[in-house]
Amino acid sequence: MASIEKKDNNIVVISLEASVEEFKEAMQKAFNKNKNRFQIPGFRKGKVPYKLVKQYYGEGVFYDDAIDAVVNPAYQAAIKEHDLKVVSRPELDIQEIGEDKGMKYTLTVTVKPDVELGQYEGVEAAYRYIAPSDETVDAELKRQQERNGRMVPVEGRAVEDGDTVTIDFEGFVDGVAFEGGKAEGHELKIGSKSFIPGFEDQLIGHNIDEEFPITVTFPEDYTAEELKGKEATFQIKLHAIKVKELPEIDDDFVKDVSEFDTLDEYKADIMKKQTEQAEKAAQDAFENEVVKVVSENAKVDIPECMVETEIDNMIEEQSYRMRSQGIELEVYLKYMGQTMEEYRKGLHTMAQTRVKSSLVLEACSKAMNIEATDEDVDEEAGKIAEQYGMKKEDFLARIKDNDSFIRETIIGRKTVDALAAKAVKVEPKEEPKDEAEEKTEE
Repeated sequence: MASIEKKDNNIVVISLEASVEEFKEAMQKAFNKNKNRFQIPGFRKGKVPYKLVKQYYGEGVFYDDAIDAVVNPAYQAAIKEHDLKVVSRPELDIQEIGEDKGMKYTLTVTVKPDVELGQYEGVEAAYRYIAPSDETVDAELKRQQERNGRMVPVEGRAVEDGDTVTIDFEGFVDGVAFEGGKAEGHELKIGSKSFIPGFEDQLIGHNIDEEFPITVTFPEDYTAEELKGKEATFQIKLHAIKVKELPEIDDDFVKDVSEFDTLDEYKADIMKKQTEQAEKAAQDAFENEVVKVVSENAKVDIPECMVETEIDNMIEEQSYRMRSQGIELEVYLKYMGQTMEEYRKGLHTMAQTRVKSSLVLEACSKAMNIEATDEDVDEEAGKIAEQYGMKKEDFLARIKDNDSFIRETIIGRKTVDALAAKAVKVEPKEEPKDEAEEKTEE
């Protein structure tokens, strides 16, 4: 049996006690686990009797493992007994310990806070639907045209804005070549602004096979400390000039890039898809706004440990995304001149918002009696299994008796759907114009 004491800030102190017999049993388990570690003259390794080890080393040598053997099951039982939703690591404080005393101790934990819901049904939330138009369809056609263009060489003229050139270059500061300032066969689109300001402009007017210098000044905020604000000279050799040749947007083009035969059919399909995307984007944004309003209406004292855990999760998510692109987050932060501590601090407000939204949605799901049925779980398991290329039956077998994460996902989604279904769509408020914008309009 465990007794609990609730304190401020969602802190709960669990008081527990192990009898002399229970602690002796835990000490014996600790001895059995570690007996091969003890060596005493006259005894083979692992053959030293328990009492002799205790006399030789002191009974404290068994305490760490004995404490684990006592505390872990008792802690789990106490959580279950008092239905505690723990959100922090337990802090152990031992008041009494010994083979002839047993063990008296407390575990201090932070528990999930209670949520005081405000209005959550029928809230007003902004809904903005931006319908596609002939212009958005034409823009998509131009993107497809650009994507299917081909680079063709240019001869008989100098470099112009918009050309793609192939160059060798090497940079010097005060006559000395600097690291990272050299490349061969580099392709550069003039006007892309991907190089130092002034670099691309000075290539205009030069011809194939020409060798020439250009001079630029590195910006004061350049990433390489040793090059900030420095004047540099680049020796250039121009190898080739190319332009992108775009196909005509006609029926033949449509047949090449789609399953349709005519331009009109393709335009109609683009309009249909853009309409579906616009409707989904508007609904997603509306649902996010509903959750935001419902969260703002609620009161909850969020434990800092939950925010820190959420920050850990956000960093792990970002690290995974960047790693999949071949970049380590730590390297990126170093490049940006930011420490991990500063990065964590910048995530704090967003993490706090996410934690509050999660707690409020959980409270809403209970208030609205929203549950995940076995049919819901079966359907969701099928979708997840398909994503991972598994059979649904195999996936269900893996998560048997441990499908809580799926149920939580389903309940969360159904709760958002229910809140959005009862919410009232209103026109978005116009953002106040600043003085500069007003003067521009005048």
